[in-house]
Amino acid sequence: MKLIKHAVWGLICFIALFPGLSLAEQREFNMTIDEVTIDVAPGFTNKVFAFNGQVPGPLIHVKEGDDLTIHVTNNTALAHTMHWHGVNQTGTWKNDGVPGVTQPQIEPGDTFTYKFKVDRPGTLWYHCHVNVWEHVATRGMWGPLIIDPKSPSKLEKKVTQDVIMMMSTWESTYANAYGKGGAPQDVSDFFSVNGRSFPFTQPIRVKKGDVVRFRMIGAGDEVHEMHLHGHDQLVAFKDGYPLPVPYYDDTTPVGPGERYDTIVDMNNPGRFIFHDHVDKHMSNNGAMLGGPLTIIEYEGIPVDSWYAWKDIAYNPDFFYSESM
Repeated sequence: MKLIKHAVWGLICFIALFPGLSLAEQREFNMTIDEVTIDVAPGFTNKVFAFNGQVPGPLIHVKEGDDLTIHVTNNTALAHTMHWHGVNQTGTWKNDGVPGVTQPQIEPGDTFTYKFKVDRPGTLWYHCHVNVWEHVATRGMWGPLIIDPKSPSKLEKKVTQDVIMMMSTWESTYANAYGKGGAPQDVSDFFSVNGRSFPFTQPIRVKKGDVVRFRMIGAGDEVHEMHLHGHDQLVAFKDGYPLPVPYYDDTTPVGPGERYDTIVDMNNPGRFIFHDHVDKHMSNNGAMLGGPLTIIEYEGIPVDSWYAWKDIAYNPDFFYSESM
């Protein structure tokens, strides 16, 4: 008995001295793929294949080293898979989600279980890997996968708020026709952040002194030039990896599949827009204003009668703070 007590006490002391070596957790999730229609912009709806019935799919927020078990049930009429974009799949290559290479497709009505260790931290994402040009580019089959590091950097420890922004594209021509769209000759005419175009997007509410980490993910098939008014962005991470030399910019280009993390000191109270600087992207099928546009709202700033969002029904989790 004394020997067991000494061993347990020794383990506790070891973990206390080396917190970065904390034990991995076993995390288990149940996910579905569903046929859903979403309101992307005023007057525009789009049929999607939605993870757990929502676009983007639910946030999976875990820690580096965790072991994940994810059961995926396909409730749609077409086949799918799930690719864990950025996960190395060390020793678990059959969980990479590529049909005909690492696994068979998940056929309608079937369930597939993925098991793997998240062995690298950062801003990652997941998406379907069947008919990517349609399922990902125009059907909303994507969601965020955030992996916290065992040993966060000094910069990461300063962050007080995470904001996840997934930029995407839509095609009105095939919006309601499953099995079509996304081909190179097809034209995208709606653009969104987290599945919605302005004015269906949401504000980002902050207070002076906050340090915000914007996790920007290119989920569509075009480059989005994301420009924040009134603040400098410290570009600190690319595709989940910390940059050796972070740099400041005010416009960050986010291409298909790319992730950029910027750190912003909220030190300039007021209201400032955060938007795509590609002119076409700021429209809803040519009608201005639209697209991936949000507004930074500081606490304590009076709401003017002429403010575009003075009566908005605020959704605090539009930018994904709650994990599954």
